[in-house]
Amino acid sequence: LAFRATSQVPEKRRVAPAAAELLGDAETVFVDEGFTPQNNRRGLPADRPLTVVTASLPVAGALAETGTVSVLLLGGRVRSGTLATVDHWTTRMLSGFVIDLAFIGANGISREHGLTTPDPAVGEVKAQAVRAARRVVFAGVHTKFGAVSFCRFAEVGALEAIVTSTLLPAAEAHRYSLLGPQVVRV
Repeated sequence: LAFRATSQVPEKRRVAPAAAELLGDAETVFVDEGFTPQNNRRGLPADRPLTVVTASLPVAGALAETGTVSVLLLGGRVRSGTLATVDHWTTRMLSGFVIDLAFIGANGISREHGLTTPDPAVGEVKAQAVRAARRVVFAGVHTKFGAVSFCRFAEVGALEAIVTSTLLPAAEAHRYSLLGPQVVRV
């Protein structure tokens, strides 16, 4: 997480608030681990109640002091580095919810292999968040596109929207949109 917090920061700071603009009337939101999804929290409304479900200790800590946001931290084994919870405790707890919107991150996204991450335990938490959510938004920098990791947790067609920067070529963004999601380039 420390490396991600210093890599492509200007691009991530453009992408994250644009993703948060897709909140709509959602009352319950899953915010994934990772630097870009965690930045979505900055765009969450302060003028209405919102419940945020997260496996990320940094997200929970940052939002806990916000008066209008109720934070539900998923239990489980805490991973070093990302400070996010994983394993069966996390997924079992998450399976009991219906979430209006999930902000999901990934190590890679490809048209052929979908959204991927290298860690099976992380992949299962992300997959459960996708299953629990009515709407799913992926926010990520252009270097995530075409990258593939070990564990697939969602297909591109499961996404309502993809939010990335204009560094992803328009033609490539169009190819992703043909699989179903709206692609927003900022």
